[in-house]
Parts: sequence; C-alpha cells; structure tokens
Amino acid sequence: MQDLPARTELHPFTSLTLTDRQFLLGESAGPPTPLAGLLSLAQGATPQPVVLLVHGSGGIGPSLPLWQRQINALGMGAFLLDGFTGRGLTSTSQDQAALGRLAFIHDIYRALEVLARHPAVDAKRVVVMGFSRGGQAALYSAMARFHRLWNRSGITPALTIPVYPDCATRYLEDAAMVAAPIRIHHGIPDDMNPIAPVRAHVARLVQAGVDVELAEYAEAHHGFDNPLSPGATEGPAQSVRDCRIGETAPGELTNLATGQPFTYQDDCVARRAHVGGHAAAGVLLRQAVAAQLKALVG
Repeated sequence: MQDLPARTELHPFTSLTLTDRQFLLGESAGPPTPLAGLLSLAQGATPQPVVLLVHGSGGIGPSLPLWQRQINALGMGAFLLDGFTGRGLTSTSQDQAALGRLAFIHDIYRALEVLARHPAVDAKRVVVMGFSRGGQAALYSAMARFHRLWNRSGITPALTIPVYPDCATRYLEDAAMVAAPIRIHHGIPDDMNPIAPVRAHVARLVQAGVDVELAEYAEAHHGFDNPLSPGATEGPAQSVRDCRIGETAPGELTNLATGQPFTYQDDCVARRAHVGGHAAAGVLLRQAVAAQLKALVG
C-alpha cells in the first residue's frame, strides 16, 4: 500500500505558449496558457522530495501514472505536469509543429514555481524527469542559459532524468549546465529519437565537466516503459532522426544540410517510427531510476 499517496492535489498555473524562437530569445510574447499539474504526496513526513514528471508527444499515457505510484512508494512526491490539455492538444506525435519543441521547458519552470511555494515540498530536493518530448525538455531545462532567461522559481533541480530524449538539435551554450547530476536513459534501437546524437551530446557534456551518465537498453524501442504495450510496432510519427539542426545565431534554428531555417516540412523529417513497450527493459529502467533517486536525492 506504500504506492498509495497520502494526499493528491490538482494545481492550476499559467504558462506561455512560445515559439522556439521566442523561447530562445527570452521573449514573453506568447499567449498566456492555463495548465495544471497533479501533485501526489507520499506517505510519511513532509516536506519531502518531489519528482516533476513531463510527458511526451502522446500526452499522459499509462506509463506516467505508474511512475507516480512507484515514486510515491519510495517516499517521494510526484508532480505530473499536463502540457497539452490547456492548449487544446492531445498529441503532437504526427504534427510536432503544433507546439514549439521548447515550450515544455517554460512549463517546467512555471511548475517549479508551484512547487517552490508548497509547504509539503522540499525545494532543495526537486527532480525533473521527462519522456521523449518531455525528456528533451527535461534535459535542456538544465541548461544554465535557459535558467538565466526563464527560471524565476528559486529552485535548481537536484537531479535531471531524461528518458529517450531527442538530441538532434545543437543549441548555443548547450554544454553549460547547472551544477546538478543528469542521468539519461535510452533504448539502443530507438528510431524515433536515435541514440547516436544522445551519445554525442553526452560526450560533449562529459568534456565540459558535467556530472552526466547514459544508461542504454538493448532491444528497447521508443516508449519502452509503457506497461500496457506488448511490444514495439511501426506507425505514423514525425521524427527528426535524419536531420541535423543547429542554432546558428540566437533564436535561429537552421537545417544544417540546406542552410535554411528548419521546418517540419523539410525532406529530412521522417514520417514513421517504432513505438512500444518492452517488459524486461521497462523493469530495468524503473529499478535504475529508483536507485538513482535514492542515491542522489535520498
């Protein structure tokens, strides 16, 4: 029964819906957007550590409530951020242009403001964990540049856990991170967000002195922690796996193969990918994350 929360709360808050250019330039011109997060507090003493969970392009699927339960069982709170419903979205899997790829990072910082005010939350032990699009947001939310531009919460997360993130884009100053550990988890055969750019980015971070580790999972495709999926199947999905994208000047994301501004209409954008669960890899992932949370957050 330890996975049952002692208390559950729904917290509305306001974010902005920003284009990638607006986010990169620090422009607050996007429309105010009502979002919400579900906070489940674990049994036991408060204030307690909290893991901020950020969903991917498919929205809040079955893996996220399971993560909430397992985090609560560790004696930690979980805050499940919904970045879609307030924007009238249910998925961006087949239309990634429907929402800026960096919009979730702004949402993370606004959610941190909610947690910073909560008396049951230990603000010194907040973890950001995201999956796919949310994993990309989690990873790059640890960039020092973006903290300076957008994070007004007063919280610097104690740990960041990106799960199968997209690392196809190079941002200016993207190896300068806040001083906290990063633990990335990724499937080797993932063809939605391939592992090769992740390995390359991790190598750059290591060279820059960042405390970062990459755990790799054999036979694990994208979304391998889905407990209701028996295995990966190929289906329609937009992927930038064949693209090389770089921020060539502040706010300018360029298709490095063409020298033109990147769009999801570019020829390099793939239209299909494998997505689905892998039971054994999912168990290993959950065990590894639990161990990291205990060791690095306590």
